[in-house]
Amino acid sequence: MSLRTLPLLFINLGGEMLYILDQRLRAQNIPSDKAKKVMNDIISTMFNKKFMEELFKSQELYSKKALRTVFDRLAHASIMRLNQASMDKLYDLMTMAFKYQVLLCPRPKDILLVTFNHMDAVKEFIRDSPSILNQVDETFRQLIETYSCLPAGEFQLIRQTLLVFFQDLHIRVSIFLKDKVQNSNGRFVLPISGPVPWGTEIPGLIKMFNNDGEEVKRATFAASGCYTSVLTEGSFDLFGDRVIKLGTNMYSVSRPVETHMSGTLKSSAARTKENAAPNPLAKEELNLLAQLMGGLEIKKPIGTEPGFRLNLFGTDEEEDHAAAIRPPDLSDEVIDIQVSQDQQQHEELARIMGEFHVQEQPRHSRSKGDDLLAMMDDL
Repeated sequence: MSLRTLPLLFINLGGEMLYILDQRLRAQNIPSDKAKKVMNDIISTMFNKKFMEELFKSQELYSKKALRTVFDRLAHASIMRLNQASMDKLYDLMTMAFKYQVLLCPRPKDILLVTFNHMDAVKEFIRDSPSILNQVDETFRQLIETYSCLPAGEFQLIRQTLLVFFQDLHIRVSIFLKDKVQNSNGRFVLPISGPVPWGTEIPGLIKMFNNDGEEVKRATFAASGCYTSVLTEGSFDLFGDRVIKLGTNMYSVSRPVETHMSGTLKSSAARTKENAAPNPLAKEELNLLAQLMGGLEIKKPIGTEPGFRLNLFGTDEEEDHAAAIRPPDLSDEVIDIQVSQDQQQHEELARIMGEFHVQEQPRHSRSKGDDLLAMMDDL
């Protein structure tokens, strides 16, 4: 697993979230000043400098549950509110869109171009807010510095890490179903034709070389698909043509963004099942998460700035129905484990524990989670 995957996962999922929220804000005719404030507040929180510095540290991916919690807080970093059913739907759309993009990348390094497409779109959202634009540009430069010089093998490892994260998610999305890029079981249909990765040749030619490296013979074969060559590589600079369209806003045209109802129910059931499984590292992960999220403060409407509710469904009735049939979240339940031991077992355990010498940590020593919590509290 790659320890450099988390920033790419977070930024790309965040970009998809912004696409969806922008579409729904326009669809529900939210006043432009409120819509702009929502987008500015979320983007400003998302690209907070200290938050990004911590995110870019080498670390393993969070669990699906932990990452979902981060985006719950991020989506409510402004005056907008989503109920639980709409938040479920928003996260499902985000994850399936980015999963599709990762699957379709012609080569692993193109995941960085997908990220840059999201970053370009984010900059367009806040083009009239110079201070927030500076935050985004700083993260953009950090992405270039961190990833543009990585070898192909590292990008392959990043792609593999992302696919492992997404492998159990098969949520049906109406856009993908209508475009026939997703089957009814939620699995994507990958094309066998199209542009080949930059720097490679179109299939159909076999070259044979002698021991001196000289070409001595050629043979051709019929390729099963229709392929085209890529004339130029996408730009990995702050500005430029990314060439590939993966990661651009697929909601820019008027089309529905709902997930299929049964797919949503299956995903909710899967989340419930996952939450029910005890995780021995849960405390450590939640401490780290709390530290990371300390600055993602949910803003309360104040003064003359009333909040509003955003609906990710077509109607309020659909949202209410989805909320009513949503399985309960088992993550808040307390798992009580009782272990009874006889005197002999107790003595044996005490003997084993006595063989360990635990050196007490100095008072100034803090866990990584504590440090992150303190950092986010100071934001």
